[in-house]
Amino acid sequence: MTRRPVMLAVLMMCGLATLTAQAPRVHDLPVTPANIHWGFYDAKVRPVLTIASGDRVNVQTMIAGGLGRLRQLGVPEADIPAPLKAVEQAVTDRGPGAHPMTGPIFVEGAEPGDTLEVRFLSIGYLHTFGLNAFAPGGGTIPDDFPYAKLKLLRWAPGATSVEFAPGITLPLAPFFGSVGVAPPPQTGRLSSRPPGWHGGNLDNKDLVAGSTLFVPVHVPGALLSIGDGHALQGHGEVSGTALETSLTGQIEVRLHKGRRLKWPRAETPTHYISMGLHEDLDEANRLAVREMIDFLVETRKLSRDDAYMLCSLSADLHVTQSVDGVKGVHATLAKSLFR
Repeated sequence: MTRRPVMLAVLMMCGLATLTAQAPRVHDLPVTPANIHWGFYDAKVRPVLTIASGDRVNVQTMIAGGLGRLRQLGVPEADIPAPLKAVEQAVTDRGPGAHPMTGPIFVEGAEPGDTLEVRFLSIGYLHTFGLNAFAPGGGTIPDDFPYAKLKLLRWAPGATSVEFAPGITLPLAPFFGSVGVAPPPQTGRLSSRPPGWHGGNLDNKDLVAGSTLFVPVHVPGALLSIGDGHALQGHGEVSGTALETSLTGQIEVRLHKGRRLKWPRAETPTHYISMGLHEDLDEANRLAVREMIDFLVETRKLSRDDAYMLCSLSADLHVTQSVDGVKGVHATLAKSLFR
């Protein structure tokens, strides 16, 4: 009479064991001086964390440019998290870019010719304030603003919007502006400012929680780094800054062996995204369209002719990046078009 309950208990235990075995490992990567390299991507940077494909990482990032502008704006020292102050004081090897980058993360088994998939599971804030700014020589129309300006915005914990000015409320939509892998060793140190085939400072506001970025791997382990937290941004980031802040979030990293990409790609829950990155905006447009055509030929088995025509009928081009030397364009195509 006791055999059936015992068997049920055994089966339940086996099921729990299977679920436990399948659960992803979760790692923590906080903002500390040891976890930050400031202003560059470089294959020589030693990894600070090693993970397997399918693992998740709780990652924190520090506001671009450091704490100087926050202090200029009069933010009380008590409001600035202590780990950010420790990084500001300890990390002196900086540049040429302005972004403190968290990482790099070594992904076991990653080799040149593979693709890294980065899923953004959740994104939140290390502090509930951020800044927007412009400076002489920066932004999309620098000659119109030959002086500097800083603006501090604060929001309540748990808020989904922030007041820009009386009568103007903006929806918060946090994302990591810079997500990339190390370039090949022979390229040396790359500035964190311009995006490229390694990913980097894509400044794509569509990469919020629930979206996925695909980046080609160039060195063993990929060496993934993340930074440049934004609370919100318009496409183009025309003043040269978003609502710059410090973020925390969870990512899931998956490795695709033998899947070679030329340029980063992405997905949101509703759209496929291809990217074009080039100093010339026209060429960036061309690259984004070519990448979408390649995607449709590879995944939907369309002819190049049909893929080109489908892009003309249904793909939308957006200027993602207009202020960091390299221009960014991304093409979006609705998933609802496909059964």
